[in-house]
Amino acid sequence: MEGGEGIRDRAAGHPVVLSLHNAGLAFGGRTLWSGLDLDVRAGEFIAVIGSNGSGKTSLLKVILGQQRLSEGEASFLGEPIRRGDRQIGYVPQQRLADDGTPLRARDLVGLGLNGHRYGLPLPSRKRSECVDSILASVGASSYANVPVSTLSGGEQQRLRIGQSLAGDPRLLLCDEPLLSLDLKYQRAVSELIDTQRRERNLGVLFVTHDINPVLDMVDRVLYLAGGAFRIGTPDEVLRSSVLTELYGSPVDVFRSHGRVVVVGTPDGAHSHDGGDLSHHSDEHARGTGHARGTDQTQSGRHPDVGGDGDPSSPLGGSPFGVRP
Repeated sequence: MEGGEGIRDRAAGHPVVLSLHNAGLAFGGRTLWSGLDLDVRAGEFIAVIGSNGSGKTSLLKVILGQQRLSEGEASFLGEPIRRGDRQIGYVPQQRLADDGTPLRARDLVGLGLNGHRYGLPLPSRKRSECVDSILASVGASSYANVPVSTLSGGEQQRLRIGQSLAGDPRLLLCDEPLLSLDLKYQRAVSELIDTQRRERNLGVLFVTHDINPVLDMVDRVLYLAGGAFRIGTPDEVLRSSVLTELYGSPVDVFRSHGRVVVVGTPDGAHSHDGGDLSHHSDEHARGTGHARGTDQTQSGRHPDVGGDGDPSSPLGGSPFGVRP
C-alpha cells in the first residue's frame, strides 16, 4: 500500500514528482529496506527519520542517481532516475568552510548555475542577475560579497539552500541540514526550506535525526529502522505500538509541549547532537508528532537486518554541496 491517500490537502491532487515502487536496497547480505512504495507529490513535505545505518542517506543517493536499487523501480517526473538531474536540488549537512577560503557567498550560490556541467554557460550579466535573485530569496543579499569562511553556520546553510535552488528544482533533498546548528538557526533554516516549498511547489524529502524543528511543517514521515519501515502522518507513525513493532523491542512515545519524545530505541540507533535531543536510548529523549490526515501506516520488513552501510554523504564530503 502506498501511504499517500490521506496526505494533507495542500499536496492532494498535485502531480507526483518522485515514485518508488517495490524498492529495495541491500549491501552485501544486509538489507536496508525492501518493498518500499512511495509517491512524493509537488508541495509535499516528508521527513525521513530512523536508525543510524538504516539507509536514509542511501535513499537520497538512489534519488540522485548515485546508487542503484537492489530491487524495484524509481522514477522522477515519470522518467527513470538519472544522475545529475538539475531538477533535483540537494542540501547537505551543515559544514563550516575552512578558514581563509576565498569563495564569497555569491560565488557559492553561483556554483549551482555552472552551465559547463549541463550545457552552455549563462552570459555573465544573466548569471549575476540569477545569483542576486537567489540570494534575495534566501535572505542572504546583505552578505553576498562576504567570504563564506567568515559566515556563521546558519548563514552558510542559507547559501547551500540557495545553491540547491539554482537549477529551479521540482524536488528538494535535504540531508540533515540542521545538524550542528543552534536552535535559533534550526528554526530559521527549517522555515526557509518550508517557504521555498510553498513558493515553488516543491516536493521535499527532509532527512533528520530530530523532527521537532519541522514538526508543524511535515505532512508524512518515512521511518526506517532495522530493515523495516513505516509511512504515515507523524501522529500515525510516532506511536508506542508502531515503533515497538518496528524495532522489535519496547519503545515509549510521549508528547509534551508540542514535542514528541521517543524513549527506548536500541543503543546507538540514533545520532545525537549536543542540543535538545528527541530520540534517545532509555535515558535520553528525542521527538516528533502532530496529527495530520488519515493515512494508514505502511510497513516493510526483511529478516536480514544488519549493520550500517549508510554512506556519509551523497556528494562525497564536499563542504559546499556541489554535485559531482
